[in-house]
Amino acid sequence: MLSKWLKPKTNRQKITLLAPLSGQSVPLSEVPDAAFSQGHIGKGLAILPSSGRLISPLSGTVVHVIDTAHAVILEHASGVQILIHIGINTVSLRGRGFSARVKTGDRVVAGQVLIEFDLGLLRSEGYSAVTPVVIVNEHLLAADPECHYGAVNVGEMGLLAFETER
Repeated sequence: MLSKWLKPKTNRQKITLLAPLSGQSVPLSEVPDAAFSQGHIGKGLAILPSSGRLISPLSGTVVHVIDTAHAVILEHASGVQILIHIGINTVSLRGRGFSARVKTGDRVVAGQVLIEFDLGLLRSEGYSAVTPVVIVNEHLLAADPECHYGAVNVGEMGLLAFETER
């Protein structure tokens, strides 16, 4: 009986992300960049986009928009941070074809447009448009995230779900 009072209290919270893009979601292992495919950056999935409009998968804060607007880091109120990286090696485009609609420090709501990009330009220049969606501070998770693989539509609920330890 006494053991119920000795157990540490945890405030687990389940968080479910909206699909930030339309397309086909795939495991990170299919991303043609070892940093993502081998899980060095974090856990999550990737989307092969069919559109060039990236929305926020959650309500929170923009921690950082990369200067070339090809990637953004968002933070949920729980402290969990999500990196969304549009394409592979797209930093070498130096921002050409990308337009950030938010800036570092902005508060965003789920569904708000973050970045617009020219998907046709990425493809014509020979870049992979695969877009990793990664939890970068996975130590805050209670378990591995649940990932939905297959066709996704921008704004749909349930792309990625996880529980935090806080």
